[in-house]
Amino acid sequence: MGQSNRTIIGSAIVPFRFVFLIWVVFVADFAYGYSFQQFGIIPRTAIGLIGIFTAPLLHGNVAHIASNTVPLLFLGAVLFFFYYNIARGVFLRCYFLTNILVWIFARPSIHIGASGQVYGLAFFLIFFGIFRRDLVSILISVFVMGMYGYLAYGIFPTHDGISWEAHLSGALVGAFTAYEMRGKKNVND
Repeated sequence: MGQSNRTIIGSAIVPFRFVFLIWVVFVADFAYGYSFQQFGIIPRTAIGLIGIFTAPLLHGNVAHIASNTVPLLFLGAVLFFFYYNIARGVFLRCYFLTNILVWIFARPSIHIGASGQVYGLAFFLIFFGIFRRDLVSILISVFVMGMYGYLAYGIFPTHDGISWEAHLSGALVGAFTAYEMRGKKNVND
C-alpha cells in the first residue's frame, strides 16, 4: 500500500488493537477482582518467562494504563503511517526484545506495563531519523524528540515502583533497531 493511500486513522489500527487489548485485560482484572500482576516479568525465574508475553498487557492502576495509552496510540500511528513496510517488525521487536532484556537483567521484582514498548517506539523514531538522515525521518525525529524527549529521564532509577529497567531496555531496543534498519529501502511505501 502506497503512503498516499494510507490515513493516520488507518495507520493506528494495530496500535489501537494493542491498546484495546490492554484495556480489556485491565477491566477484566478489575471486574473479577483477581490480580493478573503475578503474570508480569519476574526476572531470571521460570514462572517469570510468561511475563515476556503478558507484562505489557498488565497495569497496576488507571494512571499507569492511561500514561501508556496515548503514547502507544500516537507513536504507533506515526510508525505505521511513515514506515509501513517495517512497522510490524519494529513493533514486535520493541515488544519482545525489550521484555527479554528485562527478564535477563532487571532487579528481582514483578515488572508490568507497556512503558518499555513506549520507550522502544519513541527511541526508534528518534534514532531512525538520526541514522537515516532523510528529510522526512529527520522531521519525525525532531517532532518525537520535542514531544517525548523527557522520556530520557525515565531510563534512570528514580522511583522504586517504576521499572526503569523496562524503560532502558525499550530505549536500547528502539535505538538498536533504528540503527539496524537504517539502510532498508522502501520503508515508506
